[in-house]
Amino acid sequence: MSKIQNVAMITVCGRPNVGKSSLTNALVGEKVAIVSNKAQTTRNRIYGVVNRDDTQFILMDTPGLHKPKSALGDYMVKIVTSSLSDVDCALLLVEPIAHVGAPELALIQRIKEEGIPAILCINKIDTVEPGELLPVIAAYNEAWDGFDAIIPISAHSGDGLEELLAELRKYAVEGPQLFPDGMTSDQPERQVIGELLREKMLLCLDKEIPHGVAIEIERFTERDSGVIDVEAIIFCEKASHKGIIIGKQGAMLKKISTMARHDMEKFMGTKVYLETWVKVKENWRDNVNFVRSFGYNEE
Repeated sequence: MSKIQNVAMITVCGRPNVGKSSLTNALVGEKVAIVSNKAQTTRNRIYGVVNRDDTQFILMDTPGLHKPKSALGDYMVKIVTSSLSDVDCALLLVEPIAHVGAPELALIQRIKEEGIPAILCINKIDTVEPGELLPVIAAYNEAWDGFDAIIPISAHSGDGLEELLAELRKYAVEGPQLFPDGMTSDQPERQVIGELLREKMLLCLDKEIPHGVAIEIERFTERDSGVIDVEAIIFCEKASHKGIIIGKQGAMLKKISTMARHDMEKFMGTKVYLETWVKVKENWRDNVNFVRSFGYNEE
């Protein structure tokens, strides 16, 4: 039986690469969402769970709002807009730039339509001087004066995170605990393992190639010794991409797999034996059935 406590459902939204996943991970205290310096890293809605005293914060990390160019992109945008329904608060995460762009204006409009409270969170303050934040605040106040609070933070350094949680606590309502103690994400281990592998591809590969990959975990089993056996298929969109992913004499695939296995072992807390293969599924991002088959469903 779920115990009664204060619960706050918070959507973390913003344009690609503003640090939504980094903020979610920082508040949770461990990696529940993959990060990279490339836009559109997050594809699914991911729940991060933060338990503080008598309050459980459910953070919904969403894909960055962008102009979709494929069936996968359409799915990602729908995830963003649907995540602004039936939540206690929207957290609009922006960079310290004194300009309100089209993605931010679109999200502000969506927040206004839903009639939900909103906090403006200015991230990456460790990259600017304090005085540079005033024009940023002024620009957003001019775009919309309906934010309940404006909080500068750095997901990287941790500055402002306690102040942010204190503000978010105001939106918590009494109700049953949604996630059990000790649970930090809604993602099954199998999905996290696949995402860790995709993260390393984003880190190691250039241009469009990492955005055109999907991971399918074919095997995820535990031996009596506690060792985890993982077999993963990396699907890419072109035969030429397959060669780049594998690399000369398999060097790139080995590098990606080694980095991924290291993080998998940290996440699972045990030794992981990882095998990876690369297959071609041409233009899968433009095929709605393929997109759904890889687990990108709106339900």
